[in-house]
This record gives sequence, C-alpha cells and structure tokens, in this order.
Amino acid sequence: MPLYDVLGKTTDPRSWELQREISSRTSADEKAPDFVFLAHVVDVMSAMHSPFVFRSFSSTPFSNRLFLLPLWPFTFLVMIVMWLKSKTFLFSFYILRGKVHQTWVVPRFGFQYFLPFAAEGINKQIEEAILMADRIGVKVISLAALNKNEGLNGGGTLFVNKLPDLKVRVVHGNTLTAAVILNDIPRDVDEVFLTGATSKLGRAIALYLSRRRVRVLMLTQSTERFLKVQSEAPIDCQQFLVQVTKYQAAKHCKTWIIGKWATPREQSWAPSGTHIHQFVVPPVIPFRRDCTYGKLAAMRLPKDVEGLGSCEYTMGRGVVHACHAGGVVHFLEGWTHHEVGAINVDQIDTVWKAALKHGLKPL
Repeated sequence: MPLYDVLGKTTDPRSWELQREISSRTSADEKAPDFVFLAHVVDVMSAMHSPFVFRSFSSTPFSNRLFLLPLWPFTFLVMIVMWLKSKTFLFSFYILRGKVHQTWVVPRFGFQYFLPFAAEGINKQIEEAILMADRIGVKVISLAALNKNEGLNGGGTLFVNKLPDLKVRVVHGNTLTAAVILNDIPRDVDEVFLTGATSKLGRAIALYLSRRRVRVLMLTQSTERFLKVQSEAPIDCQQFLVQVTKYQAAKHCKTWIIGKWATPREQSWAPSGTHIHQFVVPPVIPFRRDCTYGKLAAMRLPKDVEGLGSCEYTMGRGVVHACHAGGVVHFLEGWTHHEVGAINVDQIDTVWKAALKHGLKPL
C-alpha cells in the first residue's frame, strides 16, 4: 500500500532503491531460491487466504469469515480451471540469513489427495516441481503435509528412487514434526494414547516414547503392523508398546496424541482434563470443552527473517508448520542426504537441537 505509506510516513527508506534495483534486473541476474517449501491448497475457503487475493486478510491467521462466502462460487470455478490446466505457482517468499526461501504451491485441493484416480496426476505435478527446483539450482525442497502422503508417494521415496541424479535434496520434514510433538509432552507423563500409531509419524513417536519408558497405547486394528513397529524397539523397551483396538481403552489416559481423524463419539472417551496433541491433517474439531487441544506442530522462525508478510494457514505471523521448519533446518545445516520415507528415530534429537541452534523456537 505505497499511497498509505506515503500519507502516513511509514515508507521504508529502502523501498525505492530496492524497486529500482529489481526493475533493472535481467533474466541473467535472477537467482534461484536456496530453499523451497512445496505447499498445497487445503480447501476452497482457505484458497482465498493467498497474499495475492487479500493481502490484509493473509497477514493474519486464517479463519472462516462471512465476507468470503459471496466469493466461494467464483473461487470454485477457479479451482475447476486449475484442475484442467494446473501449474505450480509462487505463493510467497522471505529472506533468512541472507538467503531467499520461497513457498511454491501445487494447485490441488485437500480432498483431491484422497481420490484414488487423482494420485498419478498429483505425483506428476510434485515431480515437475522437484525437477524445476533441481534445474534452477534450489538446494532443498520440502514437502507439505499431503504432498508427502505415505499412500501417495511413500513420504517422497517415489521421487528419490525415480530420479537418482537429483542435486536438490527432497525433505519431508517429519523428523522435526515428531520432535516438536515429543518435546511438547511433559517429562512426567508415563502413559499416552496414540492413534495413527503405525503411520510414519505415529511409529516414530511410539518408538521414541518407549525408549523414555512411557507406556504407549497404540490404537490399530492390524496386529501385523503393530508387531512390526514393536519389533523395532529395543528388547527392553518393547513391553511399553501396547496394542489397543478401541477408544474405550484410553478412558483413563489424559494424554492423547491424535494422528487420525476422531469423531465426537470417539473423543467422548477422553477423560475430563485430557490434553490432545495432534498431527492429523486437517486437524480435529475440538468438540470437548473440558479438554484442551494442541495445534498442529509448528515453530517460530528466527527474528532475522525479512519479508514474511503473510501467515501460513492458521499459524501466526513468523510461524510455520514443523515440516516447513524441518526443511529450513536441513538447508541451514547443509545436510546432503534426502529425508524421505521412514523417520530415523535416532535423528529426532539431532534435528531438534539443530533447530534450536539456528534460532527456531517451539510455540
């Protein structure tokens, strides 16, 4: 809003100099971002939270507003066009430690990721984005929640196996996500109830907690998958992993970790005073007034970040999802491995310490 800045005398003194510098650039002067976070649209309403739609709206955490309702039909039509001819596009960028970090968006909406016939097309778009990042010299590309869905591409493994000569590092960021959740659990907790227990994140959380001698009630109907996870724990820790098949088993447990959507009836089994951590996308609706609900794992970026004028979905300004932060840490540390597939439980503490070292902070 340059006019308002001029009238209110709030113009940044560097603005015109920066404008002249940018305007004089040629294509040969353009520099690729060092880090890219590959996001996706959640739903039609949140699509209007993009900075290029309502800049003032996107500068605050997303929430459903009445003024968005009249625009819903038009946005839905735009969504249809995006399905027919969709390309990855730039969402926003910021500068950290003098390096450019960008957010690119795969123009697919959340529900599409759960349509079996859409999987091939979505993976193709993600692959194109990775190849583009590799071609222009990006060092690390981090995949947002559904872009690394296990059933879709094995947490990014599909692309790394298919494209063995990639220079760009592909990162799912789930190691830091697990670290954020685990460090949010009080040290005096001796029992937790875990859903989504055999998923990528659920497995890592269960194994880590078992090493801390915390009893983990793992909700899963598959004994085979439970035994597979249990067998990965040290022999003296396996007794702390317990399979349960119903929510009723957690009626006396006051620490829940939700990795799978929970209905009001399922949440009703939580005893009063329960705190519910979660890593399910989209997050569960807080039906219980006598329980507390944690938000999705996130971290606050360092104070020297510049140019971050929009909020990442429901997060506050300067706060990003943990998988985004995980990619940032991967880049800042200069790690040369891909972080895809199963989470390396031994790396959880390493990644957590690296994040704190670089100035990222838990909420």
